[in-house]
Amino acid sequence: MSEIKVAGRYAKSLIDLAVENNGLAESYNDMVLFEKVVDETPELEAILKNPIVPLDKKVGILNGIFGDKVGQLSLTFFKTVVNKGRSAILIATAKQFIKQYNEIKGIVTADVTSATALSAEAKAQIIETVKKELGAKEVIVNEKIDEKLIGGFILKVDDKQFDASIASGLNKLKKEFAA
Repeated sequence: MSEIKVAGRYAKSLIDLAVENNGLAESYNDMVLFEKVVDETPELEAILKNPIVPLDKKVGILNGIFGDKVGQLSLTFFKTVVNKGRSAILIATAKQFIKQYNEIKGIVTADVTSATALSAEAKAQIIETVKKELGAKEVIVNEKIDEKLIGGFILKVDDKQFDASIASGLNKLKKEFAA
């Protein structure tokens, strides 16, 4: 079974447990923190994915890093997954948890790449358009600046992309003239 499928099942189990214990929001914050720490600390990812590192050491490391920063449910979940020998999928599980939580809450992430920083008005317009088109309750906008776009923007939501950049338009025009 693929890692994402297994991680999705583990994430679903954690969501069910969190709902049962009225701690869904807390577990979500814990998974966001876990993902952030792993992204900032490649050594932690290497330790979790290394089959040679003893399980008790992995549990000790996770306890040392997250013991006082996450809820008891999340900490117990980390320990259980590690003790089952599945520490390598903890990172994918956190990502799947966040994805499933966002689906439950109607939260959509929109990645916007533009030549310059978005104005508050442009950002609000993007949020409203994404809400309307996808029926989302909330839209989180991740902004990225790429001066090569010249102007305009590229909007990505899940597997959909809308390219309204000047660079893209120029490339299309260039191809038409070349043909």
